[in-house]
Amino acid sequence: QVQLVESGGGLVQAEGSLRLSCVASGSFFMVNDMAWYRQASGKQRELVTRITRGGTTNYADSVKGRFTISRDNAKNSVYLQMNSLKPEDTAVYYCNANVLPTRFSRSIGVWGQGTLVTVSS
Repeated sequence: QVQLVESGGGLVQAEGSLRLSCVASGSFFMVNDMAWYRQASGKQRELVTRITRGGTTNYADSVKGRFTISRDNAKNSVYLQMNSLKPEDTAVYYCNANVLPTRFSRSIGVWGQGTLVTVSS
């Protein structure tokens, strides 16, 4: 039993900033990779950024230099700091985590409910 609880979405002006949070809770052995995806209306869901348990990160070209992903392993949390927001960043943002339910089980993918980010022009 694993749940991802997201927060931080909202309405911001272009060039503004927003910080998203995601916390994994429930019964599990370990949280491995964590990531943020987004899906704009009428568009495919895309990977925004990913971070390993050790802190290695990757970013989509569209957000490099503007977004920063980080995590707190003690809190089983991942964060997304979004700066210099553009209208094209408007989307539902989803937290994703690769979770090891028990010591000897296979990892499973878990999704958050999604949080809406709207950037006005």
